[in-house]
Order: sequence, then C-alpha cells, then structure tokens
Amino acid sequence: MSRFLAFPAGRRAKWVVFGVWIVVILGIGAANLPGKFSDAEKNEATSFLPGDAESTKALAVTKQLQGGEKAATVIVYRRPGGLTAADKATIAADTAKLDALTFAGTSRFSRPQLSPDGSTALVVNTIEGNGKGSRILDPVKAYRSVVSGDRDGLQVKVTGPAGFSADAIKVFEGINGTLLLAAGLLVLILLIIIYRSPFFWFFPLLAVIFGEVASRGLGYALTEAGVTVNGQSSSILSVLVLGAGTDYALLLVARYREELRRTEDKHEAMDRALRTAGPAIVASALTVSIALLALSLAKVNGTSGLGPIGAMGILVALLSQMTFLPALLVIVGRRPFWPYVPHVGDTGTDSTHGFWRRVGERVARHPLRVAGGTVALLAVMAVGLLNYSDGLTQSNSFRDRVESVDGQKLIAAAFPQGTSAPTDVIAVDPARARAVAAAVAKVDGVAAVRPTGQSGPEGTLLAADLKVDPYSTEAYDLIPEIRTAARSADPRALVGGPSAVEHDLREASASDTRLLVPLTLVIVFVILALLLRAMVAPVMLIGTVVLSYAAALGFSVVVFDLIFHFPGSDPAFPLFAFIFLVALGVDYNIFLMARVREEAQRCGTHEGMLRGLAVTGGVITSAGVVLAGTFSVLAVLPLVFLTELGFTIAFGVLLDTLIVRSVLVPALVFGLGPKVWWPSRLTRAPAGSDRVPTA
Repeated sequence: MSRFLAFPAGRRAKWVVFGVWIVVILGIGAANLPGKFSDAEKNEATSFLPGDAESTKALAVTKQLQGGEKAATVIVYRRPGGLTAADKATIAADTAKLDALTFAGTSRFSRPQLSPDGSTALVVNTIEGNGKGSRILDPVKAYRSVVSGDRDGLQVKVTGPAGFSADAIKVFEGINGTLLLAAGLLVLILLIIIYRSPFFWFFPLLAVIFGEVASRGLGYALTEAGVTVNGQSSSILSVLVLGAGTDYALLLVARYREELRRTEDKHEAMDRALRTAGPAIVASALTVSIALLALSLAKVNGTSGLGPIGAMGILVALLSQMTFLPALLVIVGRRPFWPYVPHVGDTGTDSTHGFWRRVGERVARHPLRVAGGTVALLAVMAVGLLNYSDGLTQSNSFRDRVESVDGQKLIAAAFPQGTSAPTDVIAVDPARARAVAAAVAKVDGVAAVRPTGQSGPEGTLLAADLKVDPYSTEAYDLIPEIRTAARSADPRALVGGPSAVEHDLREASASDTRLLVPLTLVIVFVILALLLRAMVAPVMLIGTVVLSYAAALGFSVVVFDLIFHFPGSDPAFPLFAFIFLVALGVDYNIFLMARVREEAQRCGTHEGMLRGLAVTGGVITSAGVVLAGTFSVLAVLPLVFLTELGFTIAFGVLLDTLIVRSVLVPALVFGLGPKVWWPSRLTRAPAGSDRVPTA
C-alpha cells in the first residue's frame, strides 16, 4: 500500500499523474458534465418519495386518471374590503392574457372562484410535469410577470403546488454558483493565513478545484444510473469536496514540510510524506465515505441519493489530493513556500515544544478530573435537545419571503386553507366513492370533500380541502385519520397529495434515522478497530464523538430558537447532522490517534500521546477551521434547512477539534494508559515506559 501511495512522488511518475489529470479535467469540461449534473437535479417533493409509500401509490393512480403528473397553479386576487366590478374586469382580462401564453403541458385557467365574503377570487390551471424543473418554473415566472403585485390595493399572488415548486426550483437554480464562489473565497483566505505565503495557496486550491470538477462530472454519471440528486445534496457535495479536500491537503503538506527539513531530495521527501501520512488520510476518507454510503439504505430518495454522491465526492477529493497535489508539488519544488521555505536542518514543530505540547502536559497532570469536567460541559450543552422541534415545513422553509407562501396566506384569509393544495382521496371502487367522500368529510380538520370529475378503472379521484395550512405539521398529522376514514368506506382507498407526501416523507425519515444511526456507529467502529488494531480505543473515540454530536446539536437547537427564531428543524436534520459530525469527528481522531500509535511504539503511550498531540495539533486545528468554514458557507443560502445544517456542522467540527480531540481524548488516553490499545501488543508496555496518572 505504501508503494502504491508513493507513486505520484516518482521522478517520471509525477509527469504521468499530472498529464492524466489535465486530460481528465479537459474532457469533463468539453463534455459539459458539470452542467448536465446541475440539469439532472430533481427538487420536487414527490421525487423523494420511497416506492412503498401510500402517497407514491396514490400519485401513480392520480397520474393515470389525470393523464400525467399535474400540479395546480393558483392565482389569488384579494381586496380586503371586497372585490369591485373593476377588479372582476381585471381578473377577466388577466385570464385572457394568461391563456394566450403558450407553454407545453399547461391547461386553460378556470373561471374565478369567489370567496363567501367576496374579498378573494381564485383562478386555477394545471401544469403537467415532465421531470424537468423548467417545465414548471418557466410558466410560473411568466404568470407572475403578467399578474403579480399590489395593483391599486388589489393584491395578486401566484401560488399553489406549482408556485411552491417553482420557488423551490428557483432557489436551487443559482445555489451552486453562489456556494462555490463563497466557499472558494473562504478557502483561499484561510490557506493564505495558514501557509503565510502569497503563492503556495494556489496549489492545494487548484487540486481542490480539480476534485470539484471531477466530482460533478462523475455525479452526472450517477444520476444517469438512477441516483436521485436535488439542490441540497448537490450543495452538500460541493462543501464536502472543498472542505475534505482542503483538509487532506493540509495534512499531507504538513508532513511534506517535515520531511523537507530532513532530506534535500524533494522526491524522497514526498515519498516519505505519502508513506507516513497517506494511510491515515486514506483511512479517514474511507471512514467518511463508507458512513455516507450507508445513507443509500435510506427510504427517502433524497437521503439515499446523498449516500453515493457524498461518498463519491470524498473519494474524488482524496484522489486529487493524494495524486495530483503531490505530483504538482514535486514538480514546482520548494520555492512556492516563500517566504518560509523549508530547508534541511530548519527547526520546525516537533514533540519537544509548542502550544499543543503544553496543552497535553497540563491535561496529563489531572487527566480524570479534566475528562470529567469536559464530559460535564458537553452534557450540559446536550440538554438543549429537550428544545428540539420538527416544525420546519415546506411553507416556512425559506429564510426570505417568497410569493407562494404569501399567496397561501391570502387564500387562508378567505377560504379553507387547504383549497390551494387539496388532499387527493382515491376510491378504488367507484361504487363506494360517495361513501368515501362522506367518511372523509366527517374528519375534524377537513372542510369539504368534492368530486374532481376524474374517474376510470383505477378508481375515482376526490379532493379534500383541509381547514388548516396544507403545508403545516397540523395537516401532516391529519393524514393518518383521513386514511382510516377513507378505508372504513373502501378498504383499498388511497390518500395522497402534498400533505400526504410530506407526512410519508417524515415517517420515512424517522425510519431512516432508526436504521442508519446504529449502522454508522458499527461501520466506524470496525474501521477504527482495524486501523488502530485495538478494541478499547475505538469504543472510547466513538463515545467522545457521539457526545460531541449531542452537545453540538443541543447547543444549535437553542441558538435556532432563541437567536434565529427558526420555526423548527426538518425531520431529516438530526440524521444528516449525525452522519457528518460522527464521520468527520472520527476523521480528526484518526489523524491524531494514528500518530499517537506511531509514537507510542517508540516511547510508550504517555509520551506518545504528548508527541502525537504536539505534532498534529496545529495542522488538525487548521483543518478543522477550514472544514467548519466551508460548512458555514451553507448559511449564505436562503433555506432554513441548509442554514441549520451549516451552522451545526461548523460548530460541531470546531467543538470536536478544539475540545474533544485536544482535551477529552488526551485526558482519556492518559487515564487509561496502555490499556487503551487492548488487545494489541502495545498494551504490554515495558515497565517504566508510562507514567502512572493522577486523578
């Protein structure tokens, strides 16, 4: 493995590696694979549904009855004092203009539906989807350009399922460009600060950019293979490649600089760096990628799609930093490190001095006391989980005001709130359609059940208007009762529609969390046990990372509520945070403990811990800051879910880097002594090689 890892450092091999990467990147660009990857995103909620969900089955029947998958566009006109004759004339003129617009898959607009108080009118058409976002976005944008706004006191908004979909697609449309620009700029600034060189930052950043381009090219291949990708997973892919790729570069370059101070030959220095630092970097990347790949088992398609996409991104980032970057650095030599060019004999960070050595020595004086205090601090932060809420829904998921949400509020002021997005109820036996309608109408929370006029051998489609906002948790909670009522009249009845879709997604997310959390812990434990050749150390490390996760999530929940005043979190949020924080948290522990084990073989566990912390402390802290910074960039995007995820991961990474890895893990290792390596031979340390810690 060492020989394989060191290949890019060869005198001829470096040119081969460099040339191959240039050809690959030029080929990906010429084929416009990154652009095709963006076009393949699916941001409609229905594309995330698991195949066995009832709303999926209902959608299939509805498509047959309607002749395709159709989303309603609802245009709401409201004048609080009552619509005037001029307003009604305006509505008629607008309808004529809208019908004159020609878009594939759109129907003509309906006659105005007036509210009982005469203040509001609704006109509706449908858009038949074809799997592409532009099919919905283009008509909705055109409709809004014609009618939307405050027109002399007449409020006009375009909303309904098509309006909500268009707003979501619009947000994701420009998300990648904004994210890459912000993250790239941040990484650039951090690299200049870390390397203190006006030139050297270019090389790791170029390797990261190559990794990003290659990951999006391969991402398109995965979408062609059937993997579901949405704007969120695409954004997370970019952050993973930028953050993890920069981390791997920092760790490799740090070891390369060490070796440049020991040998004059740059090829030999890189060879040693790849052989020594490479295995730990590869192990950490495999840990993260395998943990992400476990998401493939999720029921929710959006979550399962992130599994292969994220794992692929991590592996591509690893490949670019372990092949292209070493080859590039050996080609350019020492000069780009200017003004701090490493030379043989220079004094660098070692195990005999430095800030992190002093931290380790202070922890070693009273390790059990330090461990107890740190655990207590993290436990207090975890108490914030008692404030957790899953109240984030489609109607409150945007940080900025969007027209579909504003339009829904106008409808709610004069109609039953569910009028704009009725719940689909399918009586599979047409003879029982009236009985099904009567049973569902009796459910508290259902305003009315009306026929749609769509019936066939598959069943009869009914529309149930809810009294509550169809995009609220109250509506989602009504779905089980509506299904029970419908099946009391027709045992084969199906219930779908927007509210049912969200209900089923939440149920699937909860199921995914129950499955994937323990599975991820098992995967991480096995990798750690193989890498460290021990059983106690992996258990200890996993325990610290899980505690760190609980603390980060608890603290973040309090911040979301008290400072940002967010309405809650997405049901999938704890799972996403867990996967990233546990995998990435173990990442840094792998870097630390792999070096500690290396040092412990020479000088015992106590001194090995001090040396390992001293040598890796600076670079791991830098890597943590970079990764936290790249994830924090998610907060620039106008979606509550991504803002929450970015904040929590950034805070959790810093917490893990600065407290868990720097204080808690060393304290536990000092407290356990050689027993931390049980059952390996390191447990049987020679007498006197380790100090006896004091409590």
